[in-house]
Amino acid sequence: MGWAESGLEHPGRWVPVLAVLLGACRAHPIPDSSPLLQFGGQVRQRYLYTDDARATEAHLEIRGDGTVVGAAHRSPDSLLQLKALKPGIIQILGVRTSRFLCQGSDGMLYGSLHFDPAACSFRELLLEDGYNIYQSEAHGLPVRLPPHNSPMGDPASRGPARFLPLPGLLPAAPEPPVIPGPPDVGSSDPLSMVGPSQGRSPSYTS
Repeated sequence: MGWAESGLEHPGRWVPVLAVLLGACRAHPIPDSSPLLQFGGQVRQRYLYTDDARATEAHLEIRGDGTVVGAAHRSPDSLLQLKALKPGIIQILGVRTSRFLCQGSDGMLYGSLHFDPAACSFRELLLEDGYNIYQSEAHGLPVRLPPHNSPMGDPASRGPARFLPLPGLLPAAPEPPVIPGPPDVGSSDPLSMVGPSQGRSPSYTS
């Protein structure tokens, strides 16, 4: 009996061998090497600073009433939390006001207490000079701040579209008050008016 005849008579014996061979030859996807994947789930605290050729300098602020303005100086309203939703897409939250930065179909910016993926998701585009551009994922419109004394609804009056993310520092926790203890009446310095000795006496240095 030949090999072919044996295989035809007992085909089931070759099933495990074929399964092993197919498993060894199975293709595996190549991992995505995009650098934007490193921001997945990352939360950053930043001030978004912007300027233009007319020497207009401002920080994006999300105020408690939902208005979005540009302020010349940093403030608690301009400290923002940037969180990655997926590679290249982020949400922007005002730390103090707990309002999400959102954009309407007309390009107008506003702060919302509720996150709407269609209005509050932005694509973060990194430029070579360190600045970033933020575009609405749904509308493709860039985030722009209105110049001073200009109506936000006027598209022609909107300011620069590029922003420089500046590191935002969390406010330091207040230190607990120091409550002095009762004076040590048996000490030569009961009121602790003499500070602790700094270092060793020169007599003991070699």
